[in-house]
Amino acid sequence: MRFSGREVRDLLVAWLALGLAFSLLYVPVSPTTMGETLTSSLFLGEFALSLATVGVAFLLHELAHKVVAVRYGQHAEFRADFGMLALAVAGGFAGFLFAAPGAVHHRGYITPREHGLIAVAGPLTNVALAAVSLGLMVTVAPDVGWRGLFINVLLAGFNMIPFGPLDGRTVLDWSPAAYAAAAVPTVGPALLLFFGL
Repeated sequence: MRFSGREVRDLLVAWLALGLAFSLLYVPVSPTTMGETLTSSLFLGEFALSLATVGVAFLLHELAHKVVAVRYGQHAEFRADFGMLALAVAGGFAGFLFAAPGAVHHRGYITPREHGLIAVAGPLTNVALAAVSLGLMVTVAPDVGWRGLFINVLLAGFNMIPFGPLDGRTVLDWSPAAYAAAAVPTVGPALLLFFGL
């Protein structure tokens, strides 16, 4: 598995920007106390927690796409979307957040099945991370576990919505049966978490 210098830079910037954006969401910052807040132990603790949970969830989701794409002979690299990252940080300051840090772009010939498997790899990685987070939540690290569980369930479910450029659309186009099977561990927990269905 190879990573170009640009890809490493983009991964690092996306990871740090997501950590900052979510920290700002959880620890509000006002213009008059910005310097004091950003250097406080509360904010720095929140930043570390966001990097370890939200940042890892997003980036491992994208890297799962890359691993499977490379497995099928694709040239694949992560590219950060700096405009969307800036919007995420600005949204954190404003008290709302939409995060789309970038994507793995791949090229080369693949079958519809391979394309579907590349797409579903990201959400299924979030399912695995959610399971690990649940274990942490009920054992040694409740705060880390809960944040990891929440963000991974959210990412898995959201990305499997069969719409537009989301992973779910690609999986459904490949195979409705595969989509239905993947929706059980991805969309199902998200519905339970948010709506108690």
